Amino acid sequence: MNQVTPTVPTPQERNWAVLCHLSALLGFVVWGVGIVLGPLLAWLIKKDTMPFVDDQGKEALNFQITVLLAGIVCSALVFVLIGIPLLVALGIVDLVFIVIAAIKASEGVGYRYPVSLRLIK
Repeated sequence: MNQVTPTVPTPQERNWAVLCHLSALLGFVVWGVGIVLGPLLAWLIKKDTMPFVDDQGKEALNFQITVLLAGIVCSALVFVLIGIPLLVALGIVDLVFIVIAAIKASEGVGYRYPVSLRLIK
């Protein structure tokens, strides 16, 4: 039986994977499309040449799309007054998971966000 051993990501692959995750912080400056645009651009640039970046870029992009959709729902709930604390909690959760994912990617470990719609496969 022939087992496939996973390749260890190169330092350059790890750096690009970290960029895929951390580029979502652009969303804290440009709310809305910013949280998706950063990971999308980093992923599109290196997805064909670096498998680790392809994997982590898709993961980051899927999570940020999930956060964007949750943010839209929370924004609609602002009129019922529960949306403001939910938006704050969403921002904190997003920030924490981005940092965890970036640390794991810098270690060369593929990170899976605990709550994420798998829209891009």
